[in-house]
Amino acid sequence: MKDALSLLPIVAIAAIFWLLIIRPASRQRKEAASLQSRLAAGDDVMLTSGILGTITGLADDHVELEIAPGVAIRVVRGAVASVRRTDVDDESPSADGDHAVGSDDTDHEER
Repeated sequence: MKDALSLLPIVAIAAIFWLLIIRPASRQRKEAASLQSRLAAGDDVMLTSGILGTITGLADDHVELEIAPGVAIRVVRGAVASVRRTDVDDESPSADGDHAVGSDDTDHEER
């Protein structure tokens, strides 16, 4: 019984370590793998180095990225940090922007 109680702090530390470090890192790896498997030509992406570009071609282990008109580079899929979807991004700001402009015009008319 005394031996079991002396192991309790070690077990508690291991559980806390797993909850705070191992589990979130595993989830992050799964999300990155999912993102990299969903890459498609035409996606605007940001690399881990901060380079922005558009995917022009895909292969099993790398992607071809156009970083400027006529300038393309090949990078490994693991270098893609995030995908910026243009079809979703274009709809949200225009709707908010139209509403904000309308409310500003109303405020100016009342003054």
